[in-house]
Amino acid sequence: MTQAFKTIALIGKPNHDGANQTVMALYRWLAGQQYHLLVEERTAEGLDVPKACLRDLASLGEEAELAIVVGGDGNMLGAARVLARFDVAVIGVNRGNLGFLTDLAPDNFEAPLKEVLAGRFQTEYRFLLDAQIYRHKRLVASNTAVNEMVLHPDKIAHMIEFSVSIDEQHVYSQRSDGVIVSTPTGSTAYSLSGGGPIVHPKMDAIVLLPMFPHTLSSRPLVVEGNSLITLKVTSNTDDLQITCDSQVVLSLQPGDEIRIQKSAFPLRMVHPPGYDYYQVLRCKLGWGSKLY
Repeated sequence: MTQAFKTIALIGKPNHDGANQTVMALYRWLAGQQYHLLVEERTAEGLDVPKACLRDLASLGEEAELAIVVGGDGNMLGAARVLARFDVAVIGVNRGNLGFLTDLAPDNFEAPLKEVLAGRFQTEYRFLLDAQIYRHKRLVASNTAVNEMVLHPDKIAHMIEFSVSIDEQHVYSQRSDGVIVSTPTGSTAYSLSGGGPIVHPKMDAIVLLPMFPHTLSSRPLVVEGNSLITLKVTSNTDDLQITCDSQVVLSLQPGDEIRIQKSAFPLRMVHPPGYDYYQVLRCKLGWGSKLY
């Protein structure tokens, strides 16, 4: 069989029995086909895999040609923020809940994965967002998100004040609980919960969604994907944050300026033959259910 990938990385969900079982099933199945296997070191804790194959996430990006992520979308997001820098092909096995980003079923991964490993797959690039925080015109923090960046107060929800500019043109000033800045990938995540639009992942667009704005006229705004979005904190409070994919937190101070734009490194996802985005939506959102 032709091998489209020779070095494969396995990334799981640490201390999760179901994910551990799937990682070991993948390891044995792939090892039996003579693939060069690497395992993320936190994933490998308690698993029967050789120490020589253990790597941290960045090293996996440098060495692997394909990364198989076992878990939910949260695991995929955490891995993707690192792996995108290395142009590694990524595919997911769902051991979470909805699993918008994980194509393979844990109890039936062999047949579709065999197709992918033979070179029969669809490639899709998903762009990420970079956020840079400037304080007195000096860069003090930065990070990346696959789904969304969220400006919000820490711990207790309350109104905050901020302004939004796009490509250095003022758009609005607002009092609200915050704002979600989402990629098309993230349009089915937190943004969807807030009433934002579903944006096809091939769209080159960014969604800005106000969170409980103190006005009746505020609506979601969809802008061109290469836009520079600038948020400026005008609240006189020091309990504000930017959260990346609900996993990474960057603290803010009054007067800070947050610059958000498309990352230079997209995520390269591969899907089995027959992948259909609208089928994913029907399945995950229950669109195929009868009304009566």
